[in-house]
Amino acid sequence: MSYHLRYTDEARKDLERLYRFLVENDTAAARRALEVIDKGIRMLELFPFSCRKADPGNSFLRELIMPFKSTGYVALFEIESDSTVTILAVRHQREEDFH
Repeated sequence: MSYHLRYTDEARKDLERLYRFLVENDTAAARRALEVIDKGIRMLELFPFSCRKADPGNSFLRELIMPFKSTGYVALFEIESDSTVTILAVRHQREEDFH
């Protein structure tokens, strides 16, 4: 079974914000970070339930951890149906929390 991936506007803005932050200092690192995030999120097409629960009371709200260099990124997503996964937000692991 394969899930269709969908992004909220907020998640797309997060990706733009993360890219802009990195590109100011290192264009190559910014590209590599987006590649890592893209590869991680594509994994959700097949295995969304393999990620940790973001809320113990909600089996469908989950977080994907994507290592990058010494830290990484976290994607908050929801398994909406047996065919759709929605990416709700993406943040750097050193950020406080999802906004």
